[in-house]
Amino acid sequence: MTNMKDVEIKDEWFTPKSKNMVKAEMVVRPSLSYWADAWRKLRKNKLAMSGLLFLMLLAIMAIFVPIFSPYLVTATDYPNQNKAPSMMHWFGTDDAGRDVFTRTWYGARISLFVGWMAALIDFFIGIIYGGISGYKGGKVDLMMMRIIEVLYGLPHLLVVILLMVVMDRSLTTIIIALTITGWVGMARIVRGQVLQIKNYEFVTASKSFGAKTSRIIRKNLLPNTMGPIIVQMTLTVPSAIFAEAFLSFLGLGIQTPFASWGVMANDALPVILSGDWWRLFFPALFISLTMFAFNVLGDGLQDALDPKQGG
Repeated sequence: MTNMKDVEIKDEWFTPKSKNMVKAEMVVRPSLSYWADAWRKLRKNKLAMSGLLFLMLLAIMAIFVPIFSPYLVTATDYPNQNKAPSMMHWFGTDDAGRDVFTRTWYGARISLFVGWMAALIDFFIGIIYGGISGYKGGKVDLMMMRIIEVLYGLPHLLVVILLMVVMDRSLTTIIIALTITGWVGMARIVRGQVLQIKNYEFVTASKSFGAKTSRIIRKNLLPNTMGPIIVQMTLTVPSAIFAEAFLSFLGLGIQTPFASWGVMANDALPVILSGDWWRLFFPALFISLTMFAFNVLGDGLQDALDPKQGG
């Protein structure tokens, strides 16, 4: 066994290893903006991307199929009523001989329009109300939050149904009914984010330079709260779509002969036991897939827009 005392220690053993300064200064990961990094993380989420692709395809089909379809959405053809799916009528026909395929995509157009309009109105009212409440604080915040608590305590669906009963039934009425208290959730989220951010250094610097309240909210606070706001919007859209379908199913929304998924489901319910399964299957399928797509996209956006999440 070699004695360590007899081992000769050489100076070259302790010579620093040469390093390539060019490689040492190289950035291993490219610098990305907040939104570019969020998009990169979202693309890795296969389920969320599948939901996004489905919604894009749904929007394209809803826009173009009713335009180029050989069948009108309200056109009746009684000799061909309740026909099963075939090459001529891909989704079959209903009890008036109307093409279910065309009506399904027309219903998608109405459902997406109602969902996005409700989400946009909730967005604008929520960020204005919640932004002012969170930024002002004190008695202003206390008073504004008491109003929100009163509205939040009202049963949302009951308010919507009451409004649909007393007002004329139209798309405008549906959107008003869905947004009359629907913006409350958005306002609470915006308020919480603003309360967290308003004491940051860059906001204090803007105040010291004499920036107006409206400018501080618009330029400093809202851009830094867009992540939770976008996630909330993606969850508001499917809720509005389901509410519209539910109202139409009850006969309080879109009226026959015009089509929405809720109207088609309502029309198909009396004949479901007679074997005309396609009349209920296709609108129910697209309601389920659309809500699922929005929810998985919302979950993916929540992870992608969270700066604490790695990836």
